[in-house]
Amino acid sequence: MNNSNQRTYFYNLEARGYELDSYNHVNNAVYLNYMEQARWDFFRQINLLSFLNESQKKLVVVGIDIRYKKEIKLFDKLVIETRIETQLPYLVFHHRIVNSETKMLAARAKVKTLFLDENKIPTDIPKEILNYA
Repeated sequence: MNNSNQRTYFYNLEARGYELDSYNHVNNAVYLNYMEQARWDFFRQINLLSFLNESQKKLVVVGIDIRYKKEIKLFDKLVIETRIETQLPYLVFHHRIVNSETKMLAARAKVKTLFLDENKIPTDIPKEILNYA
């Protein structure tokens, strides 16, 4: 079963100095941090952050396909756009990092995640989360 939620969730941030590399732009690995923060914020926006923290089920990343499109510079204002999709048993996050001022796409990624139970065995996506997928 594939299901795609057409709703987009937004997380805003500004590029910080300690994220820069020797080329004086945001290091490529930091883009992944931005997307992870956007995933946490997604759960906050749908009021399931406490559920996720208290649940015996834990969400782990099992794959990332990322495409870098444009460099991010110090103090660039960014928005991370996030959509979710189910590709059972996976919960897939589609992220786009966009410069809020220029509207230019900096990166896009597909992040495949899986829920594990307390024994680290793959388990179903909680129904509370499926309502948003």
